[in-house]
Amino acid sequence: MTDLLPGHNFLGDLWAYAARMRRFRRIDWAVYAAWVGLMLGLLVGVAGFLATGAAGGVRYPSYVWNVLVGTVIFIVAIAFDTIGHRTAYREALKQGESLVHHLTIFAGISSVLLLCAAYSFPDAIRIPALVMVALSVFYSGIDEAMHWFRYHAGKSDRIEMWSHFFIFVGHLVMILSWWHWFDEGYPGVAETLAAMGF
Repeated sequence: MTDLLPGHNFLGDLWAYAARMRRFRRIDWAVYAAWVGLMLGLLVGVAGFLATGAAGGVRYPSYVWNVLVGTVIFIVAIAFDTIGHRTAYREALKQGESLVHHLTIFAGISSVLLLCAAYSFPDAIRIPALVMVALSVFYSGIDEAMHWFRYHAGKSDRIEMWSHFFIFVGHLVMILSWWHWFDEGYPGVAETLAAMGF
């Protein structure tokens, strides 16, 4: 049984959802910090790389900046979503959603690592990278379906559903922009690496 939000107004529900953090145990804080921190690390790493290049006069195609835009959207969304997952919906996730989350995260992290490695080995890694990008999107879709089923059954709330919508938006904007960047031959990367002394 979940403790659903009152549903009177959106901002009130948003506040009540965030307030569930008061129930966090030590393990919840550790998981929350690791997950959100991992994505913040990705954001800082990519932003630092692009900023270094831009400061050295590198002009990236405009779509490259969508990698950062998508990552920011994703981080804000998971910062909310994870609160519900670690509190009100902890038991519900044990029905299969937790495993789907792990598969999605594994595919997502693998896709980013492979896209980075594909700079040096584009022919060898193109297909594995594409497979992991596709699987990260596929399992995100399964996760969305499971969340909508739970919402329809009255075992979720609109804040969780909105956070999942923006997780999907952020993930797609980030990973498809990144794939396009790779597919175009990573314009600006060689110049940035040179500016960094590599």
